[in-house]
Amino acid sequence: MPRDRGRGIGRRARGLVGRIVLDVLALGGLACILLVAASFLLKVSIVMFATGSMSPTIPAGSIAFVREIPASEIAVGDVVTVDRSEEQLLPVTHRVIEIVDASGDAVVFRMQGDDNEQPDPEPYAESSVRLVLWSIPGLANVIVWFQNPFVLGGITIGATALVTWAFWPREQRAATVADAQHAD
Repeated sequence: MPRDRGRGIGRRARGLVGRIVLDVLALGGLACILLVAASFLLKVSIVMFATGSMSPTIPAGSIAFVREIPASEIAVGDVVTVDRSEEQLLPVTHRVIEIVDASGDAVVFRMQGDDNEQPDPEPYAESSVRLVLWSIPGLANVIVWFQNPFVLGGITIGATALVTWAFWPREQRAATVADAQHAD
């Protein structure tokens, strides 16, 4: 096979791989945009679990997708997330074990973690809660890893290099190579 033809095949293969990588990354970006839009429209968010109070149903290190709903729609057995008092910064996600009063604007209910021996000390009075739709074990650790500044910096540099390579003018590169060959 002539040497120039082999270079052409290699160049086309690299170009095809580059286009495939860019297409996959573009689809990933589109998926992220759609998920952000859906989160605003459907009031869906993500909760990360640092403790094992809901084990084995939702172990520590899991994430859960939650959707905001009126508290009047909850039932005994639902797993919901509520904000705690201002002194306790993190919300709590436990199973509803009793609905004490649903007659007012706020529903009063009791909750308990699946792995806890006792119910939460005080009942909750809420007008809205976040209902757990589903959970994924172990994904919280991956999300925390991606928050590392070195990981974010590496991803940024890699994405910058990929975009620069993808949009670098091809004619200029070919002319530079031709000029270098004629100079020899």
